[in-house]
Amino acid sequence: MEIIRGEKVDLRQITYDDTPLVVKWRNNLRVRNNFIYREVFTEEIHNGWMKNKVETGEVCQLIICEKSGRPVGSVYLRDIDEDTHEAEYGIFIGEDDATGKGYGNESAELMCEYAKKELGLKKLILRVFVGNDAARKSYEHAGFTWCKDLPDVKCSDGEVKDMILMEKIL
Repeated sequence: MEIIRGEKVDLRQITYDDTPLVVKWRNNLRVRNNFIYREVFTEEIHNGWMKNKVETGEVCQLIICEKSGRPVGSVYLRDIDEDTHEAEYGIFIGEDDATGKGYGNESAELMCEYAKKELGLKKLILRVFVGNDAARKSYEHAGFTWCKDLPDVKCSDGEVKDMILMEKIL
């Protein structure tokens, strides 16, 4: 896979060398609290994800890089279903100083285009916590629309929060 180039960011294939950064980012409380899975993230967990999900094609995960080349986050498609041509979209900006710069918006647009043209997907879904307005607005910017409410989602730390299911037809 070649690098996907945007105006603000480039997306490149994730590698095992990215593990220390991904572990750091997923353990950032700002990031962790926007996931259902909130356990301390370890290299072992990430390497298992790489081996069992990314390498099998169940997940397509890319690293978001500033134009300088600095990695700042990740965007991914999980649970890729080759029969229905659907997947679940996810993203996180791991570096605190990289938030609010439009990187998420552009990464979403680039990944949706890649999902359609390169992976042949027809529909993406995502889940976002109610109250995570910055993420929801970014998803709407990329063309995702409300699909249904998901009340009382239990997180791995026991917290129960409402979520929204959004979708985008590609």
